[in-house]
Order: sequence, then C-alpha cells, then structure tokens
Amino acid sequence: MQEEMKKLSTVQLLNFCLGFFGLQFAWQMRIILSGPVTESLGASPFLFGLIWLAGPVTGIVVQPIIGALSDHTYTPIGRRVPYLIGGATLAAVGLFVLPNSGNIAANFGESAPNWLGLLIAAVMIWIIDACVNAAQGPYRALIPDNMPKEQHSVANSFLSFAIGLGSVIAAGTAPFLKWAFDYQMSIKAQFYMAGLAFFLAMLWTCLTIKERKMPKKVEVVDIEEKTPSFLDNVKEFFKMSPEVSKICLLQFFAWIGLMSMMIFFTQYSVHTIFNVPDLANVPDYIKTTYEAANIEGQNYSSVCFAVFNLICFLVALPIGKIAAKYGNRNIHVISLISMAIAYFIMANSTDKYLVMFAMGLAGIGWSSTLALPFAMLSKYIKPGTEGSIMGVFNIFIAAPQVLVCTLLAKFIDSAKISLDDGLVNNHWEYAFTVGAVMLLLSALTTCFVKEK
Repeated sequence: MQEEMKKLSTVQLLNFCLGFFGLQFAWQMRIILSGPVTESLGASPFLFGLIWLAGPVTGIVVQPIIGALSDHTYTPIGRRVPYLIGGATLAAVGLFVLPNSGNIAANFGESAPNWLGLLIAAVMIWIIDACVNAAQGPYRALIPDNMPKEQHSVANSFLSFAIGLGSVIAAGTAPFLKWAFDYQMSIKAQFYMAGLAFFLAMLWTCLTIKERKMPKKVEVVDIEEKTPSFLDNVKEFFKMSPEVSKICLLQFFAWIGLMSMMIFFTQYSVHTIFNVPDLANVPDYIKTTYEAANIEGQNYSSVCFAVFNLICFLVALPIGKIAAKYGNRNIHVISLISMAIAYFIMANSTDKYLVMFAMGLAGIGWSSTLALPFAMLSKYIKPGTEGSIMGVFNIFIAAPQVLVCTLLAKFIDSAKISLDDGLVNNHWEYAFTVGAVMLLLSALTTCFVKEK
C-alpha cells in the first residue's frame, strides 16, 4: 500500500495544513486570553492551573480514543474528516460562549452564586480543549495515511508552518489594530474571530484533502472482534522499537518546559513586567486603578506570542529540510538548547525588549518540537495503526501538562510577594526557571536517540 502513495504538491500541502492553521489560531487565543477571563471571574493562580487541566486530561483521554476510533471509521467523507469537522464545530461554539461566561451567570439573577461565571468559563475551556484534541490526533494521522515516508518530515514542517502563521495572526491582530488605528479589540471579539477561523479553515481542508481509501476487505472486518483495546495499542506502541521510549521521554520533558511558558506567560507579562498586583479578589475601584496597565500587559503578551510564533513560522520549513539532511536528532537538540537559554533570560530579566527577544529565540525550539519528534516516531508506525499510535504518543505530551497545571501552579500560587496597601503578587518568573531545566533534560535525552 505504501507504493501507491504519491507525493503531495506544494499547493496540496498548503490545503492540507490550513485546517491546522485554524486549530492553532483558536488554541493560541485560548492560551493568551483564558487567563484574563478566568482571573476577572476570581480565579487564583492555582485554580487557573486546575482549569488548565482541561488540555492534558482531554489529551490523555480523548486523543487515544478518537485516534483509535478514526482508524476504524469508514464513511463516504473519509476516516478522519468526521472528527475534524465535529471538533471544529463544537470548539467554535465554546469559543463564542467563553468570553460571555460572566454575562450568562448574571442572567440567573442576584441569587446566582459568585462562582457560577467561573464554572461556565471552566466548562467552556474543557469543551474547547476536548474538541481541539479530538481533531488533532486524526489530523496528524493524515500524514502517514496519505503521504510516503520520505515526505513525513516536510509534511510535519508544513504543520509547524501553519501553527506558526495561525498563532502570529491570532496573537498579533489586537496589538496591530491598537498600534495602527488606536482601536482596542475586545476580548469577546478576539474569541469570536478565533471560533470562525477554526471552523472555516478546517472546513476548507476537509473539502480539499482526498483521503486514501482503505481496501474493501478491511471494511468488512468484525470490528467488535478485531479492534484492539487501548492497552493493546499501548503494548504495540512500545514494541515498535526501544528508541520509541526515548522519543516519548524527550517529549515528556520538553512539554513540561513548553507549558510552563504557555500557561503562565500572560500573567507573567501583566503581573511581573507591568507590576499589576493580584486582582482576583480585590474591590472594583482597585481593579479600575490598574485597568490600563492590565490591558497593556495583555497586549504586550500578545505581541510576544506573535514574535514567538513568527519565528516558529519562519523556521518551520527550513528546519524540516535541514533535519532531512543532518538528522532530526541533531537539529532538535540545538533547538531545545536555544529555547532553554531563552527561558533563563526571561527568568532573570523584566526588560520588555530583552524578554521579547527571548520569546523569539524560544520560537526555534517550539517549531522543532512541533515537527521533529513526530518525524522520528512516524518511521516506526505500521500502516493501519496511525491514529492509535498518535493517540498513545499524545499521552507523553498531555501527562507533563498535568504536572505543570498542578504542582507548578501550586508552587507559584504559594510564592507570594507582599506589596503596599495590603496587595500581593506572585513569582511568575519561577515558571521559566523550571521550564529551562526541563528543556535541557529533553535535549540530553534526545542525544541518546538512534534514528532509524
């Protein structure tokens, strides 16, 4: 079956990756703005971390299940497409509702509990993350499904390209409008934009991608009897090669480092760089005093994320081509070390321009992490198990996020700074110290991987 696969043209690869552009657009907006939304509703750093558990928990539960289901789904529109369209549609609904959580709670009247708005917001975040995960596994599986092995690195790099571009536009739109037209785009408008982008971009990819049809003999297999269980998929995963365990471990360390930044960078920008105290449980007149600095910090965070993802976007395709020549392992080690250096800079500086430069440097490691570990793993995948394998592999992306959302969030929550007038702040920069150490451990692990 492998010899029947034809290489995709550049136009076909662009059509293929557009859905991931929309997916990342939505997720980037959720990364940047879910903190301000939940904090305005009373969430502490630790509670915010628990809400962020939506991503890893749904990743651990949803991706393996949906990946395995998509391996054995046979519809007129394809194996993976139903999950891509379904995930994008429900996520778009969640993105529209999330910024209105407080208003929805207010409609229940004065008798509604204070935490109702936060509960609605948390549920919407869980829905968004579950849908993003439901789409991600089948999406990644489209590569080994429909492309020859020699094109896997390039195809994954195209996904990194789409992720970078989607993130840049998502993060940069509001700051650009403020800079160019002195118009401050509301948080609601940014979430609405993300919902539309996710749905429309995914729809385009689903309409233009042609999934390779499975042989008819597979379609008549007794699914109840032949479909492997989740544990069977895990066992099969680790039987592929001893190198697979190393690839899993390097991903585990890398994603602790990555999420240490992604979860906490907006709060770091607002509270550490722009010196806004913790406003979760203070009177409204104090919140008003810091409103301008709060918005400025959010816009600064968006600009930094735009720089971070712009570098990811610019180096995505070159990294794929360079890795094809010099080896995925070697290029990934260099990329991880550059990201660790960036984290050490952010942990020890509050200079706005230096931190922005560090975010750009970190974008190299982000681009590499989005492509090269998947390229290394894809060489060990047996045809017909692509969705299941990608789902199991996602556990080593999701599980480390649980540690960040709980242990690291609790650590930051307990690391208080006393300010004047009884106000407090937190040591948000600690996230980058922890993240840098994890990235160096990932680089060290990568050194021991023997590429196939």
